Amino acid sequence: MFDKKPKSYTELLGKTNRIVEGTTITGDIISEADFRLDGNLIGNFQSRGKIVIGPAGSVTGDITCKNADIEGKFSGKMQITEVLNVKSKASIHGEVSVGKLSVEPGADFSASCVMNNIIKKQTLPDAEK
Repeated sequence: MFDKKPKSYTELLGKTNRIVEGTTITGDIISEADFRLDGNLIGNFQSRGKIVIGPAGSVTGDITCKNADIEGKFSGKMQITEVLNVKSKASIHGEVSVGKLSVEPGADFSASCVMNNIIKKQTLPDAEK
């Protein structure tokens, strides 16, 4: 009678979960919305959105999401379907699979990396009649 449908990803746009500095989570996080991590995660993270690991943040485990900005530390396996931005203070160790990769000078990027092609749909103009 009062069944609530889960919110679609488009309804969650602009809403971000946040784990603050000084917090440690041991376990897995699954989120439909974007996520900012300034604390520590020992476990896996999965999202249809974006993860931001702040300068004080760290993840030891696997990450699967659409986009990621890394300023802190990461160790494990990362699968990013679109863009991974690695900031100058970041430290990444492990395996990375991305669509596009951006690494700022000064970053510690000690990972094997596979770049997957993102196939863009091209729209052709209609032929003149």
